[in-house]
Amino acid sequence: MLDINKIYEAKERIKDVVVDTPFSVAPFLSEASGCDVYLKKENLQITGAFKIRGAYNKIASLSDEQKACGVVAASAGNHAQGVALSASKFGIKAVIIMPDSTPLTKVNGVKHFGAEVILKGANYDEAYSYALSYGEENSLTFVHPFEDDVVMAGQGTVALDILEKCEDLDAVLIPVGGGGLISGMACAIKSINPNIEVIGVSAAGAPAFKNSFDLKKAIDTTSVRTIADGIAVRDTSEVTLSYALKTVDKIISVDDEEIANGILFLLEKQKLVVEGAGAVGVAALLHGKLEHLKGKKVAVVLSGGNMDVTLLSVIIEKGLLKSARKMKLTVTLIDKPGSLMRFTEILQELNANIVHIAYDRTSISLDYGDANVTVHIETKGTEHQEEIHTMLKAEGYLRD
Repeated sequence: MLDINKIYEAKERIKDVVVDTPFSVAPFLSEASGCDVYLKKENLQITGAFKIRGAYNKIASLSDEQKACGVVAASAGNHAQGVALSASKFGIKAVIIMPDSTPLTKVNGVKHFGAEVILKGANYDEAYSYALSYGEENSLTFVHPFEDDVVMAGQGTVALDILEKCEDLDAVLIPVGGGGLISGMACAIKSINPNIEVIGVSAAGAPAFKNSFDLKKAIDTTSVRTIADGIAVRDTSEVTLSYALKTVDKIISVDDEEIANGILFLLEKQKLVVEGAGAVGVAALLHGKLEHLKGKKVAVVLSGGNMDVTLLSVIIEKGLLKSARKMKLTVTLIDKPGSLMRFTEILQELNANIVHIAYDRTSISLDYGDANVTVHIETKGTEHQEEIHTMLKAEGYLRD
């Protein structure tokens, strides 16, 4: 385990830079999950994620000679912003290697803090490999996002913040990617109150750490695919795995559909923008992955909020369709004056608002004289959609 004193030292070292983010009850999530849920809102951190804690603790600990040469890091985004801001505080050079697919919001966030960005590799692990060689060639100190005790000590301060406000927790849910956050936090939690259950939540599309934890040995995967890019780590760190095996009680996983639901729930019910990696704990509670926690006091770490706006718009649109607040219909009309008018009149009578309409008379699947009309409409739930279907069938627009 990490020395708890190192975590307390980190807390003192970073106190003037890191925000003491809110830790508060989540009434809607508590009702939905059957647990007494509290959210640690690291999505409201100064860089939009917890990573600033470990990055600043590491850079503040470097020698004067190392600081003079500068630093390099590999990151999908949140660690990158943490390193960039920390380097700027000390006036030192920072180069960040990011995967080619990194969302623009995270690239711009890094540049905002004055770091140089190089896009390289299909995922974090390829960016990491390039960053190591780049650092050696340019005499830069590599700041690892998780496989570093000083970084992990910084991440462990999240647990200190939580336990200062609520020490009688039954469980803490922590996102898992490379394992740095859960390693630091679990060491702090088990040192202060070993009765608290520490549960990691990973993305099903990035299963390396969970598989390794379950089999108690480091296992890598060949690829990762998940909307939770902040925890999309392909390979397992033996260092963080060894800490987790001593301090973490279990690791579970959630798929992208469940993560998307968690993001949408937090946005709609808690008024919080949380990225995929940060929403995995909420996803686990919403989808019944932790039934043994019902009636218990649970803390959930929302690790980051640097959400790609394009992805968020897709999640919202799909969420509206799944919750029956939007629907898409395609009907075939006789291509003559008045046909489209009658169709839209029916929708008007049923109080269905058309937000998009497309008219196609050239598709090769159509008979001559017919046209396909596709509409996207706002609806008021399942019953309303059934009413629309019934009416359109009665009018001959839809067939069973």
